[in-house]
Order: sequence, then C-alpha cells, then structure tokens
Amino acid sequence: MSDQLLIEIRVRPNSSRNKVGGTVGDPPRLVVAVQAPAVDGKANEAVVKELAKAFDIRARDFTIVFGELGRDKRLLVSGDIEALKEKYEELQQTATLQQRLDL
Repeated sequence: MSDQLLIEIRVRPNSSRNKVGGTVGDPPRLVVAVQAPAVDGKANEAVVKELAKAFDIRARDFTIVFGELGRDKRLLVSGDIEALKEKYEELQQTATLQQRLDL
C-alpha cells in the first residue's frame, strides 16, 4: 500500500551535528538538526537526506510542501502509511526520552 503522510518539522541549521529526533512547540514538530547553513537551499537538502536516513527510505520520497524558506516545514512522505506513522512517532518518542536523560 502506497500513500502519503504529512509531517511537520522544525529545522535547526548550523548545528554541531546532524540529528533527527525530539519535538518542539505546540503542536509538536519533529526536530531536524543539520550542519548545513540556511543558504541557497543547502539546509533543505541536508534535511531531506537526514530524514531519508531516519525513515530508511529514499530522499526523493520527501516533498517540502510548506516552509521552503522557514524553519518550520511541512513535508509529504510517500510510502507505506502505517510504517511511516510508526517511525514518525518512534522518532518523536525516542528523542524525547533521550532529551530527558540529557537533563
């Protein structure tokens, strides 16, 4: 079954390392930290690459539909909708636990 899931993220460009996980804001958005600067679309490319690694799917399965120039973005992800939802929730929860342990 192939479908699309809409995910909301908050990008943190110029980070010390690339990382996907945790949530911020209300409604909660998945945090994607990338080392790339927010210049000439470099951060967007890095975001898609990191999300592809995290979801274990191809980068071309992601489409930015809102927030091309901002930190808050909405992306459509193509694939098995149930597997995508499960992975999205897992990324949010795992990182949240990690953030609690870091305190």
